[in-house]
Amino acid sequence: MVVIRRTATNALILIICAAYLAQQLLPDLKLELLLLGRDYLQYSNEWYRLITVALTHAGLMHLGFNMYSLYILGTPIEQAYGRNKFLIIFTISLLTGSFASVFLNTANHASVGASGAVFGLFGAFLIVGKTIGANVREIAIIIGLNFALGFILGGVDWRAHLGGLLGGALAAQLMLVRRR
Repeated sequence: MVVIRRTATNALILIICAAYLAQQLLPDLKLELLLLGRDYLQYSNEWYRLITVALTHAGLMHLGFNMYSLYILGTPIEQAYGRNKFLIIFTISLLTGSFASVFLNTANHASVGASGAVFGLFGAFLIVGKTIGANVREIAIIIGLNFALGFILGGVDWRAHLGGLLGGALAAQLMLVRRR
């Protein structure tokens, strides 16, 4: 019997996967959730898209990679920080990734995915890694490889990744300082 623990990480995965399924059934829904460029946001005031972008993905493989990464990174970070602080780190990462995407890309650029938040978890993992016994050097290599893949494959919003990475690292550091 498989026991699935009730964690914030698992809840996020469930919500994101359910949203992806809903978009398969209602294709127009994706257009309402994805992150559109700064020109659109400034005139529409649909700033909720900074968050809802995490509910959209460019296919099953994109969703799979992001959810696997969310599980692998989110589980130990949630254990180290607790549910509430983990959710704060995730949200800050998502927002900083989204803001970086909106303000560093061309004015009409559109983005999908939870990658900014996932990269924020990479940043958090760099901060808390030694505390939880992780090999921080290996994490840094994985981050570097993921950035490189973004440039090699093309079509990847590296600005969202960078914004999320920095936001997650900063949020994680602030959470450690407050704990001491």
